[in-house]
Amino acid sequence: MDLTQGTTVEKQKRAKKTMMWFAMISMTMTFAGLTSAYVVSKSRQDWLTDLVFPTAFIASVVVIIASSITFYFVKKAIEKENRGLATVLLFTTLVSGILFIYMQFLGFGDILGQGYNFTGPTANIVPTFLYIIVVLHIVHVIAGLIVLLVVIYNHFKQKYQRGQTLGLELGAMYWHFVDVLWVYLFLFLYFVR
Repeated sequence: MDLTQGTTVEKQKRAKKTMMWFAMISMTMTFAGLTSAYVVSKSRQDWLTDLVFPTAFIASVVVIIASSITFYFVKKAIEKENRGLATVLLFTTLVSGILFIYMQFLGFGDILGQGYNFTGPTANIVPTFLYIIVVLHIVHVIAGLIVLLVVIYNHFKQKYQRGQTLGLELGAMYWHFVDVLWVYLFLFLYFVR
């Protein structure tokens, strides 16, 4: 398929999706660098092996996957012209995203409760890595929540109709990416200790 062909609208749609892919690849590289540094640091003599992984992090996986499922069905509801269901699904996704962030902070509290600090004289590299990776992911989730708020605003302005869902699709691409990223990070941090 020739990417230079098509209407101006089709070209703009392809260009915007391509830009989103570049952004997601860039974010992937950031986290690949952090997880690589984590693996390299495992050879340190002061590497913790007795840190208990927070259950809040485990539960947050379920919450973030559920949020991806609800966001996925928003477009289906729009295509079927079921605006009420789309609204419920959008707000469910928003609440799930906020709950996810809350659970991350519960996880931090659990790590601190085990006596492991992120900085200072009692700090260790393992909780510091956890903190950096999780906080950076939280920043991306907060960006996703902002995107979601824009999608909700546009939904109420009735900008999304059957066949006209580009903004919704871009928001969903980002949201699903952040969700898959957390599943990867969780599995990595849980199993690579």
